[in-house]
Amino acid sequence: MVPALIMAISASALGSALASQYWGGLLPCVLCIYQRWAYVAAFTFALAGFGLMKSTPKLLRAAIAMAGLSFMGGSIIAGFHVGVEQGWWQGFAGCHVPPLDPTLTPEQMRAQLLATEFVACDQIPWSMFGVSMAGYNALFSAAFAAATLIAAWKLPRQGA
Repeated sequence: MVPALIMAISASALGSALASQYWGGLLPCVLCIYQRWAYVAAFTFALAGFGLMKSTPKLLRAAIAMAGLSFMGGSIIAGFHVGVEQGWWQGFAGCHVPPLDPTLTPEQMRAQLLATEFVACDQIPWSMFGVSMAGYNALFSAAFAAATLIAAWKLPRQGA
């Protein structure tokens, strides 16, 4: 039951991110992509746990705990992203416009910029009640991490 719930949460989060990208037109930045990988990891650990539900309780608990740690990692990445959005700190090199070759003409620079698909990490493309998507992801991922780690702790310890 727990692995299936983790898989559903992860698939829903990834589906929402992809829907906002492809149907909503909100292109992801580098940090947005990193946040998605945390859900992929949680889904993968839950899938492994799903296969272990009946056979090995210790490994099932470990898989669920790893999914919880994946959610926690996603929350940390999202919190870092919020800090970049708010200007509290700088993002990674991939968060900023790539440097232009100073030997190029203005027309060539313009063409290079237009040819580069780039989304700055410090821009907030969508928010609700003053909270950005990264902010909501930080909150939800932290809640998922807590719930998943508690679920792993409370699983029966048979075979321990």
